[in-house]
Amino acid sequence: MTSGQSEKRSKIPSSVGKADVDPGFAEGIPGSEETDLELAFYKLFSKLVSAMTTFEVDVDLVKNLLIKMCLMFRLCKAETRVYQNEQEEREDNGETLSCYDNGKEGNVVLTYRVVTSVMTRAVITSYMAPDEKPLNEDEKSKLDLVMRTVLSYISRKRMREALYKLAYFDEKGFPNLRNWFDYLGKAAAQDQLRDKIAFRYNLRHFSLINQEFGRETGDVIMNSHYAKLVELLGDDSFVARLGGDNFLGICPAEKTRIVVEYLTETEVRTPKGVGVNISTSAGFFRVQNEHDAMVDAIMSSKISAYRVAQNGGMDNTVFYDESFRSNREKSMKIQQQFSEALEKNEFKPYYQPKVNVLDGRLVGAEALCRWFRGGKVIPPSEFIPFLEETSEICKLDFNMLENVCKDMRRWADEGRELIRISINFSRKHILNTYFPETIAEIVDKYSVPHELIEVELTETTSEIEYGELRRMANGLRDLGFHISIDDFGIGYSSLNLIKDIPWSTLKIDKAFLPEETEGESSINRIMFRHVVSMARQLGLECISEGVETPRHVDILKEYGCDIAQGYFFDKPLSVADFEQRLSRGRYDI
Repeated sequence: MTSGQSEKRSKIPSSVGKADVDPGFAEGIPGSEETDLELAFYKLFSKLVSAMTTFEVDVDLVKNLLIKMCLMFRLCKAETRVYQNEQEEREDNGETLSCYDNGKEGNVVLTYRVVTSVMTRAVITSYMAPDEKPLNEDEKSKLDLVMRTVLSYISRKRMREALYKLAYFDEKGFPNLRNWFDYLGKAAAQDQLRDKIAFRYNLRHFSLINQEFGRETGDVIMNSHYAKLVELLGDDSFVARLGGDNFLGICPAEKTRIVVEYLTETEVRTPKGVGVNISTSAGFFRVQNEHDAMVDAIMSSKISAYRVAQNGGMDNTVFYDESFRSNREKSMKIQQQFSEALEKNEFKPYYQPKVNVLDGRLVGAEALCRWFRGGKVIPPSEFIPFLEETSEICKLDFNMLENVCKDMRRWADEGRELIRISINFSRKHILNTYFPETIAEIVDKYSVPHELIEVELTETTSEIEYGELRRMANGLRDLGFHISIDDFGIGYSSLNLIKDIPWSTLKIDKAFLPEETEGESSINRIMFRHVVSMARQLGLECISEGVETPRHVDILKEYGCDIAQGYFFDKPLSVADFEQRLSRGRYDI
């Protein structure tokens, strides 16, 4: 705006800005037509500035005032293009804001462009039909003022929106951690958190989905999973992204079942229509009292539960409660002692024999871990679950393998006949690309033949893990190791699990071993008989766990399961006791 224009505006009576006068008319104000138009313009302009600078902007009022301005300047169209970044502008892929368009074709009268401090861009352009009287210099000056004002308003508005988006949403458009704390803080101040469920979850093995489908499709899958959860929960809930494939949420307690069922596993479809089952690890915390409603308490409690869920073996959903707090104390104690115990070689293998039920021969053994500390033996149930919460369990697995190989090397050097020994490995290893090679490196260190080591793997809990399990098993087979599926029948069992993975041995869980009192038509007998038959026809070695009575042995013989493991023959034995069985080499049947 020029200084001359400022002078003219300063002469307008203060009451003019408050009058509602149509453009081009200034009834009751003496003067020439030119003066009337001048006054009408500044009245409209004053209203426009006032409308744009109020705290609560009335968008409809601003649009109506701009339409009047367009009519005053005989324009056929006025529009603004807004771009979030340089690329959007370069591709002309921004948002169009048009307050007025009478449908006539027109020529550009004026155009202006601005780039904000957060790199958003806005371009405003006015058009006039060829048959309209051209603008004079004074009109152009006034139109220039209006356009710059509008552009300044839009730029500031978009900059505020961009700054809010940058502050409260992440690069993929999800509400971020700042947004989450803002939501919790406001809800806590209004006492709206009690009797709600806060949760944190992680999309299990999502990196494998990105590998299989590509990151772009992976982003679509993640967005779809998030959007469906938000839709299920409704407006009285909130879900934010912590980063990567980690999310936070809070909802009314009565919606807990909906959340748990959805997060346990749900199918999401790719843009090409391929169904992908997404499972999560989730920790939940119910806000019940004033102390619980504190934001810090909510965060620490649900994160603690989430970490256990993420690392807790078969249970991928964990609720924070009193028993949870007690177990956390035990877990911390175990994990604090673990490194020292490993260094002092406090973990020892105990060997449970595997026996051929037809002739009583000792044909193998399973190495089971025992922890000797302070003159006491700590059973596996008191430390294995807690080590499963972290990657420490992997260190223990490899330590057990090394101890077994040491024993086998010594037995060979003493002239004993070696038998195959199996070692359990946690599913934590499933993402270790070099797992087969690490096994081989340890075994080769002691010159133990690969075919005498059997790697026991448990069934998977999802189709994503299934693919990695197959990769791992193929790698072990290629290196000459035996592979057994442990506890068959109680996890993610399917015919594909048997068909697609190169198992050497199938271990039937003791839960499927028929009881002595069960008749021929019992479900357990039918299932046991058919599983054994299938394994034999597929060329798999079949072992039954939990064999405890002579009748159990008879059942195994009857159905063709040749190898038994259980207390009927022996409990897990110390090295010295097992060496005696090894020397004898046979059991009385």
